[in-house]
Amino acid sequence: MRSRIEKFGLVAIGLVAGIFVSLHFSAVAEKDTLAPLPVEELRAFSEVFGRIKSDYVEPVSDKKLITEAINGMLSGLDPHSAYLDADAFKELQVGTQGEFGGLGIEVGMEDGLVKVISPIEDTPAYTAGIKSGDLIIKLDDTLVKGLSLNDAVKRMRGKPGSKIVLTILRKGTPRPFSVTVTRAVIKVQSVKSKLVEPGYAYARITQFQEHTGENLATALENMYKQSNGNLNGIVLDLRNDPGGLLTAAVGVSAAFLPKDSLVVYTEGRTEDAQMRLTATPENYLRGNGSNDYLKELPAAFKTLPLVVLVNGGSASASEIVSGALQDHKRAVIMGTQTFGKGSVQTILPLGNNTAIKLTTARYYTPSGRSIQAKGIEPDIVVDDPATAGIEGGLRLREADLDHHLTNDQQSDAKSESAPPKLNSKVPAKSKDGESQKIEMAEFGSKSDYQLNQALNLLKGMNILHGK
Repeated sequence: MRSRIEKFGLVAIGLVAGIFVSLHFSAVAEKDTLAPLPVEELRAFSEVFGRIKSDYVEPVSDKKLITEAINGMLSGLDPHSAYLDADAFKELQVGTQGEFGGLGIEVGMEDGLVKVISPIEDTPAYTAGIKSGDLIIKLDDTLVKGLSLNDAVKRMRGKPGSKIVLTILRKGTPRPFSVTVTRAVIKVQSVKSKLVEPGYAYARITQFQEHTGENLATALENMYKQSNGNLNGIVLDLRNDPGGLLTAAVGVSAAFLPKDSLVVYTEGRTEDAQMRLTATPENYLRGNGSNDYLKELPAAFKTLPLVVLVNGGSASASEIVSGALQDHKRAVIMGTQTFGKGSVQTILPLGNNTAIKLTTARYYTPSGRSIQAKGIEPDIVVDDPATAGIEGGLRLREADLDHHLTNDQQSDAKSESAPPKLNSKVPAKSKDGESQKIEMAEFGSKSDYQLNQALNLLKGMNILHGK
């Protein structure tokens, strides 16, 4: 028996060594990565591998064991590093182009359960009432506990039109409840826009995709023409925007900033992870043959009064844009503190159409602030009365996720001084002291409280400027 285990152990060590080679660890110009492989730890790995192969109740393939070992390595680092099998890799590539299959939620893992970071607007999950911070404890009849994040996501994917029952645990709700969601091909409209009032433009970005920058430029140009060039202010809505492509974030920022302004920089251990991205075409265009979609944008958008709306669902690319506009004093940031995802994930293909998504750097705003596990604090805090309970402590943020990457600038991600706060309406109380249900207003509608506050601020700014 022992000889069999040793044999399996030798195989395991060979496989692990192969994994290290395939990940090109030797290509990283750091002294600690050139150190010898940890023999004792590899010996422990090989013994576990051998015991599973010889003693587990059912035969297990080498491929499954090694795949699960890779999953464990990556998921133990932080909530955003992951192994992508062929299906997951393909879905990631398709998703950045704005169309993919599934429910329409951004998720992470918390205590072995799937935790909703943010439902994507106009998707089945959003329509079904799934909320940020919800814990999904069951997928149909399968308990989530024990599944990897990738396995859970696979179960949520499926043929458009098919249904899945999510069992959800929600803070403030005494017991778990079930929601039936119908899967669909998710086509996310990245940019929505309209003139909310004469002279005031509204642009909402739901997700940063491949064509978000050019779609925003088109929307701004159309609103400028509709107003005959008489715009007095713009509201850029990034609420519940989970992020997306970095180039799109740079393009959106460049629409409002002077050319060559620093938008974001990153710091990591490799040369590729050291980036300084400015408001120049080479940093936001995808492909050398792309035309500069900001070239014909009216110059007025570089100076028009601008308010950016954010909340706890604004993450990653949304935080890059709001942080850049805030640091350059180009916009007033209004709403509630953002999610705090300030790390860079790089997709590293491994062959066989698989890849790993690895955290390789941290984002920093132009003034040098780290976004990680802290987020962007608005210049003016405005709570939405319909989500006051969520934003007041139930909203999931990066700092709440297991194994989250720490903020390298401070141990306590709290601001030294709180920004000014506008009084917002509080939920009405019934006679027995219970809060009455308040329906959440649609973003961009006439009953959107935060949008109305942004418009009031823009009108006040125009008065101060003598307009």
